[in-house]
Amino acid sequence: MSQSGATLVQLLKTREAAELLALSSRTLEKHRTYGTGPVYRKLGGRVVYDVVDLRTWVDKGRRASTSDFGTDTVYPAKPMTEKR
Repeated sequence: MSQSGATLVQLLKTREAAELLALSSRTLEKHRTYGTGPVYRKLGGRVVYDVVDLRTWVDKGRRASTSDFGTDTVYPAKPMTEKR
């Protein structure tokens, strides 16, 4: 099979993704439940995360200073309310 034009996707299990993000697995599971976390995929009964999607989610919280409000927000692993 030819490698030309193929894109390698690195998928991580919840525990691996949590370690990469310096979060607990439980926190990442809560984010998934509340819809506040990174995009994930279901493969059969397994949940996996693409490293690119994790980077995209992390970059939402990127700031240059404490006065920089940024263009997006990483919400806590809590139910979303209308106040946000």
